[in-house]
Amino acid sequence: MHVIVLNGGSSSGKSSLARALQELLPEPWLHLGTDTLVAALPSRLLTGGDGIGGVTDGDGTVEVGPVFARLDAAWSVGVAAMARAGARVLVDEVFLGGAASQQRWRSALEGLDVLWVGVRCAPEVAAAREAARGDRVAGMAAAQASAVHEGVAYDLVVDTSQASPGDCAESVLARMANCG
Repeated sequence: MHVIVLNGGSSSGKSSLARALQELLPEPWLHLGTDTLVAALPSRLLTGGDGIGGVTDGDGTVEVGPVFARLDAAWSVGVAAMARAGARVLVDEVFLGGAASQQRWRSALEGLDVLWVGVRCAPEVAAAREAARGDRVAGMAAAQASAVHEGVAYDLVVDTSQASPGDCAESVLARMANCG
């Protein structure tokens, strides 16, 4: 396995699952994703328009502009290049475009051994996590809880509102073992 893609809404538990996987997997895996990309952006691209809007304020919906879309596409190709160069990568993603987002990643990751994991979380649980964190826009978790999974195909789905990050990581490891 070269890449594990974890797709879920904001505050769904993707990062906690990725950290649990990093502890359990025998080889080192890099944890990269949406938060990494957003943190690398200049602040002017965090206020909508050409960049990405709704990340720092708003009603929980995220709007993607053309410059962000171009950088996001380059990001996925760059992450794939790291995997092709020998890094094992845990991709922590929010498929804002649902099936279209997955297709973009599928194209970037073509030829690599990929495990697609849906990280589901009950909207009310994700919203409570969002509120407790204090660093997220209110409403983002509930708005994304189901929308990011629409039309997306997975090898495995875990529910972090029903299981701990460690238990979900064990499910991922078991699925990896069954992949060969």
